[in-house]
Amino acid sequence: MVKNYLSNFKGFSREIWILTFITFLNRAGTMVIPFLSKYMKDDLSFSYNQIGWIMVFFGVGSIIGSYLSGKISDKIGFYKVMIFSLFMSGIVFIVLQFLTSFVSLCVGILILTSIADMYRPAMLLALDTYGNKETRTRALTLTRIAINSGFLIGPVLGGLIIMKVGYSGLFWVDGLTCILAILIFSILVKEKKLPFKLKKIKSDINSNKIILNDKPFLLHLLITMITGILFFQMFTTLPLYHKEQFNFTEFETGLLLSLSGLIIILFELPLVRYIEEKNIDRIKIISLGILCMSISLLLMLVSDWNGILIVMVCLMSIGVMLTFPFANSFAMSRVHMDLKGRYIAVFTMSYSFAHILSAKTSMGIIQAYSYQANWIFMGTLGSTALVLCYWLSIMLKEERENIELKIKKSLFSQKEAS
Repeated sequence: MVKNYLSNFKGFSREIWILTFITFLNRAGTMVIPFLSKYMKDDLSFSYNQIGWIMVFFGVGSIIGSYLSGKISDKIGFYKVMIFSLFMSGIVFIVLQFLTSFVSLCVGILILTSIADMYRPAMLLALDTYGNKETRTRALTLTRIAINSGFLIGPVLGGLIIMKVGYSGLFWVDGLTCILAILIFSILVKEKKLPFKLKKIKSDINSNKIILNDKPFLLHLLITMITGILFFQMFTTLPLYHKEQFNFTEFETGLLLSLSGLIIILFELPLVRYIEEKNIDRIKIISLGILCMSISLLLMLVSDWNGILIVMVCLMSIGVMLTFPFANSFAMSRVHMDLKGRYIAVFTMSYSFAHILSAKTSMGIIQAYSYQANWIFMGTLGSTALVLCYWLSIMLKEERENIELKIKKSLFSQKEAS
């Protein structure tokens, strides 16, 4: 069993392993994110409405960062973008602890995420450059294991740091680990350049038109955004719910979040490999994942037994394993060769929009109605995503049939001409 498990990690280049390590280091260091809503509620005494607005700025910054990353990566390359993003976000993390008013924190969060979220599209391009077609989905999964390994360690350490030092300690650790990660990357990985310079020819390609005409890709973005809205409940409403409904400490919340990381570390890569080997329809897999995520949030309606939180985390983790890796690989499969950066940027922006909508919508529902109303809304939203998945599968089937028909027509026309 161990031998079979370890075989999932074969075939990756040295650069992919280094990317995986710095992603782990970066994720483990980003301890403040799961506790951000609690920090604003407990230490800064912000209202639910104010927390919701700050999370909106978090998402807006993420959109700006993703957009800039795609555009700049296509011009100067992903390597420089990654170095700038991690180094500068490390500096901003350290400064963020000194911003305590509502307006200053809105501005600080906007700047932070605008810089920090330039990393993800550039990192996805790096995986595509240093990897190959055969290992693409597994390489994406490997970096997700790194993220979740950091997610396993980060919240527990974060909870301990808060209890012993306070929230200021988190900001210092977050900032310094970002800087350390990019120093390791710049020393061990060199920018991959072409052995000769290509002469650029001016193209009439209209990037916006190509992306807007790719209807399956656009529908997939909408599904991905809903998936993100469901998942981000783990970082926005649930830490507050743990405290208010079950009186959990930061350390206990950290342990629950770490359980999710542990499940994903152990099972995601073998699961992805099994699905790829059996060639199971990706949209069906994503649909099953969304169903698990929706049920996990509806389980929060059971509010008198804290054991339900463990069941919820397990189901949410299964949903994440079935949706996120294949959402990434589907987006990569639709990429136009001349527009890689922009395609990936648009894809990652769907998660940015999800962050805005997840936080603001949920905080608004909770303040106006209750946590229970929020869980029902999220379950309904997940059901909508399932309908969209069914629509996407029909759209892809029609696309395949049209391609086959064009090929047949082309062959017959050639025969008639001869």
